[in-house]
Amino acid sequence: MVARVKDRIIVESAKAGQPPREGEILEVMASPVGARYRVRWHNGHESVIRPSAGSVRTIHPATHRTAAS
Repeated sequence: MVARVKDRIIVESAKAGQPPREGEILEVMASPVGARYRVRWHNGHESVIRPSAGSVRTIHPATHRTAAS
């Protein structure tokens, strides 16, 4: 996954029936075992995550449209 600062990130829930979490990537931190991301979630909380393959989607700001677009 190639994500950048300002991208939207959507993390699928590990539990059936739970909605996915959505947030904005604030920082990308490289490491030998894969990138970590500091994310501000839609509820205002922040955390650092290292997503596993297939568990997240990212949306680049240029492709994200708002209702006003």
